Amino acid sequence: MTSLTHKPPRQGANNAPASEFSLRLERELAGRVHFDQATRGRYATDASIYQITPVGVVIPRHQEDLRLALDIARDAKVPVLARGGGTSQCGQTVGDALVLDTSRWLNQVVEFDVEAQTVVVEPGIVLDHLNAWLKPHGLWFPVDVSTSAQCTIGGMAGNNSCGSRSIYYGNMVHNVLELEAILADGVEARFGFVDRLAEGSREWQLAQQVRAIAEGVAPEIRAHYPKVLRRVGGYNLDLFDCQNPLPYDAAGRPNLAHLLIGSEGTLGVSQRITLKLSPLPEQKVLGVVNFPTFYQAMDLTQHIVTLGPMAVELVDRTMIELALDNPAFRPVIEKALIGRPEAILLVEFAGQDRTAQLAALAELNTLMADLGLPGSVVDMPEAGEQKALWNVRKAGLNIMMSMKGDGKPVSFIEDCAVPLEHLAEYTAKLTEVFNHYGTEGTWYAHAGVGTLHVRPILDMRRDGAAKMREIAEKASALVREYKGAYSGEHGDGLCRGEWVPWQFGEAVNDAFRQVKRLFDPAGLLNPGKIVDTPKMDDERYFRFPTSYQRIPITPVFDWSNWNVERDPLTGAQTPPGSGGDVTHGLAMAVEMCNNNGHCRKFDAGTMCPSYRITRDEQHLTRGRANTLRLALSGQLDDTGLASDDIKAALDLCVSCKGCRRECPTGVDMAKFKIEARAARARVKGLSLRDRMVGEMPRYAPFARHLGALVDGLEKLPPLSRVLKKALKLAPERSLPRFTGHFLAERQSTSHQDTSRGEVLLFVDTFNNYMEADNARAAKRVLEAAGFRVVLNRPEGERPLCCGRTYLSSGQFDKARAEAERSLHYLMPFVERGVAIVGLEPSCLLSLRDEFLQYGFGEQAKRLAESAYLFEEFLVAEHQRAPFTWQLNPLTVSRALLHGHCHQKAFDAVKPVETVLGWIPELDVSLIDSSCCGMAGSFGYEAEHYDASIQMAELSLLPAIRADNGQALLVADGTSCRHQIKDGSGREAIHVARVLAEALG
Repeated sequence: MTSLTHKPPRQGANNAPASEFSLRLERELAGRVHFDQATRGRYATDASIYQITPVGVVIPRHQEDLRLALDIARDAKVPVLARGGGTSQCGQTVGDALVLDTSRWLNQVVEFDVEAQTVVVEPGIVLDHLNAWLKPHGLWFPVDVSTSAQCTIGGMAGNNSCGSRSIYYGNMVHNVLELEAILADGVEARFGFVDRLAEGSREWQLAQQVRAIAEGVAPEIRAHYPKVLRRVGGYNLDLFDCQNPLPYDAAGRPNLAHLLIGSEGTLGVSQRITLKLSPLPEQKVLGVVNFPTFYQAMDLTQHIVTLGPMAVELVDRTMIELALDNPAFRPVIEKALIGRPEAILLVEFAGQDRTAQLAALAELNTLMADLGLPGSVVDMPEAGEQKALWNVRKAGLNIMMSMKGDGKPVSFIEDCAVPLEHLAEYTAKLTEVFNHYGTEGTWYAHAGVGTLHVRPILDMRRDGAAKMREIAEKASALVREYKGAYSGEHGDGLCRGEWVPWQFGEAVNDAFRQVKRLFDPAGLLNPGKIVDTPKMDDERYFRFPTSYQRIPITPVFDWSNWNVERDPLTGAQTPPGSGGDVTHGLAMAVEMCNNNGHCRKFDAGTMCPSYRITRDEQHLTRGRANTLRLALSGQLDDTGLASDDIKAALDLCVSCKGCRRECPTGVDMAKFKIEARAARARVKGLSLRDRMVGEMPRYAPFARHLGALVDGLEKLPPLSRVLKKALKLAPERSLPRFTGHFLAERQSTSHQDTSRGEVLLFVDTFNNYMEADNARAAKRVLEAAGFRVVLNRPEGERPLCCGRTYLSSGQFDKARAEAERSLHYLMPFVERGVAIVGLEPSCLLSLRDEFLQYGFGEQAKRLAESAYLFEEFLVAEHQRAPFTWQLNPLTVSRALLHGHCHQKAFDAVKPVETVLGWIPELDVSLIDSSCCGMAGSFGYEAEHYDASIQMAELSLLPAIRADNGQALLVADGTSCRHQIKDGSGREAIHVARVLAEALG
């Protein structure tokens, strides 16, 4: 098997050809088996700095698959690595092994006891999914880690996860009652309280042997195990110690399951996990304490925890500034600030009695006044604002990783935990260490338990590894001075494994080796973790070693804004493009993906619709970014962006731009797909369908004369199917009809009032030739509001076009030419202050997005600032001076609104809700939906029809059917309206038509 360019060669049995091994897996398993280079490359990384290509990937369909995979691997002497969400930050889930991904199918609730408040789950279930399932019963699993939307319970058990509220609920190990696992020899064991194990059973025998090992080093355990809540290193051998100040069970009973918690899959592969649940707090209040200095925040935390809060979480100045730069987070973080604090603490009180929680919040205000900071608390008693701010905090890692340039915050000492009384001194001294090495760290997270996430900014391609080693040594000395834990969260993995002997001493480390041999004599379960680990700075395992190279490539877009260097101490950036070859900007934009897996979420937002229907890493934003990174660094083949692997990875990307807004590091897969389509078009050429899609704006004036022919074809299904098959269009789709030419019509003015001045209505191809009623309605509404409306129709030329159809079909040069033509025509209007208002989100928003990367310079920026969607413009003008028009009630009292993906990406759905709210007696509900699935031509394409409908069936079409035809359906996107029509038989209309109807 070909390994990645900078990975050390595999040794021993694993060097044998994979064919015999992989063929047996494919033959005997019902699930998916992958041994191709691209899939292995996608599973070679997690959210750490490491990359190791696995032997292969198995996605077990059921528990029998899991057992069979382990049996086959054991026969072949191939190591195995169980993996859930792949979000580990220390390299636990990468290795030279057969990866077992349980997240797709082994994700069910097996048993539930509401009275006992317990639940049994499979390891692949996502934490947020479990808590959504439990919520109707008033219960939750309270180990609420920041990656709750994508992490799995199995991974949390492997890492001994903690979460924001561990000060109150404890860690994973305090909330697991039993664990069923397959051992290395294939035996299925059920681990639980030792006094309940059947005498003579395999579990009982293991318990006696582990107890003997632990008792042999009991003095060393008491001397070296840190006395802090947040310590997750090594194996939990202290579970037998009745003198343990932090017992894992409230009654002090030893539970052998707790030995496997935090074992990182090195002792067994989880099948089912029994969790202890807690009542869901009905009342929560939040106090945001603003501090003038970071030191004060750290020093005063020890006093705040005496109030008994459920959580005390830190956000420092750097994180605040990065959040302010993110359009999704800016309005949220601004509400939490008083002036310009250097740090804020999020202090939460929760329980069943609201009066008690409000009293606690008042007590916090009093305490801060007593400590010399009166008026420093922003009270947030309401659930909505609390949730929004917690979402910012939960995105802390991704916000921090949004820094552009090769220098990135690196995880290796971020989870050190120290007693609270030493927290201020520890952070101050560690900051001095960072300064000594010409860098800085961003601090955030669990102040209440003395575990602060901090990642020094290092460039691993240059001198980062050497600095990492020296900083780690100095940090470890501080941890030892303050009697803390080197691994306070996120486990050991590859970045902290070598520090296990340092933390626990050689005697305990030898005991760990005995435990490993007892459970896994051949060393086949996730080898190289916890015991006998490699050095943290062995760059053969780095994702970005010093040998990392980007292949030469000339992108079509201007990516120079990503090609920056950052001063790690001041944060200052060099001018775009001055940090090296400007063609590297594309690769640097791709490398912004830190593999944290936020795109795996299902609970809200748009991202990532293709993953939601496939559960396949290949069709995930993270998976695509990894594939692009591998291609751009020559780790797949020499074809770069034109490769078949890239085409396959981007095949189901609908360019929804959900990642543009929802990915906190700003990965913009829609633009990457444009680059890939253009590259492939240069090499492979264009299909007839590509040309038909791209050239639509040119042939639309003639196609409008063929309406009768199209109608006739649709009435002759055999002939229609032949035509659609020739064009590779889905036979289930109705052919689009070109019914008019709005811009060629003789325009009349419905109102003479032009007191508000001039506005240019940018009528796109779709609303000009297909749905001219939308343009007519928009013009009428704007005139009723007091504007003189001019249209985008150059004299003697064909109508203007944004070029999107060309972009989506790989014809970049034509797209840029169309954009340049539009820019030249529109700039005189922009220069005299005329707003450019559009109807189709994907077209108008191109002026605010793609136009900025064509290399048009300052003119494109000025155009973007003047470009508005129809409803955005109305809201802005109404806020400046309310309209005097009279809107009347409609014949319906309810409206269901579906937002176009690009509206969501630009936070432009709220204006639609606002203008609909102007209509008297109209109740508006926003459908909580991802992409509709049509996505321009995507839903018309024969090979994508099924995926298109599956996306619509996620929530959009069920919501429409549940309405029973009672509500008005509103959708601004042409594609959305077509999908709704084809999928439900109902008509959705543009908001402009709704307002025009309300005008009477």
